Amino acid sequence: MSDEEDAEDDRTTARGPQSPDGLDGLEDVLATLAYLLTRSQEHERRTAKAGITAARSDVYLLRALAERAEASRVSDLADRLMVKPSHVTRQIDRLQGQQLVERSQDAQDRRARQVAITPGGREVLDRLKQANIIGLADALDGVPEADVVTTATVLRHLIDRYVHRVRTTGSDDDPLPDRTDGAAGAPAPATGSRTAAYQGG
Repeated sequence: MSDEEDAEDDRTTARGPQSPDGLDGLEDVLATLAYLLTRSQEHERRTAKAGITAARSDVYLLRALAERAEASRVSDLADRLMVKPSHVTRQIDRLQGQQLVERSQDAQDRRARQVAITPGGREVLDRLKQANIIGLADALDGVPEADVVTTATVLRHLIDRYVHRVRTTGSDDDPLPDRTDGAAGAPAPATGSRTAAYQGG
């Protein structure tokens, strides 16, 4: 065997077994990334810097509200985040206590309540997002902009397909855990929206 073949064998061994289409490698990267981005200590550090106490799922709710110009119903938010309405109600209670969201009466249904992000909530969300962007810029230093754009496009496609699969094959039960530690709502605020894959808090 030639030196070149030996070197190639070494590189293959170092990479580990890969499927022809690279899905093994992608799965490993996504699993590792999910772990790194959802560590409780890191989330608490970032939210503390922003001056709030919010679970990861609360941050996703703020993102979902910020993407809409008008107020949203609790039922619509629950569907958007793929969690139970009771979970969203508890989130709103916590965020309203910090004056990050506000409730109002639904003009079309006086029995219903709507929720909107407050100016203070937008300011906090902007600070969190800017902190995330700074962290991304540091982590991706030296990576060509075209590669970053391509990666974002692929991840958006992955998110959209995952959300579509959950919505079309899931049962009437909540497909995600009804938890308060930030796990709920993680796939994405909505199909086709800007990805929230990079931890919002």
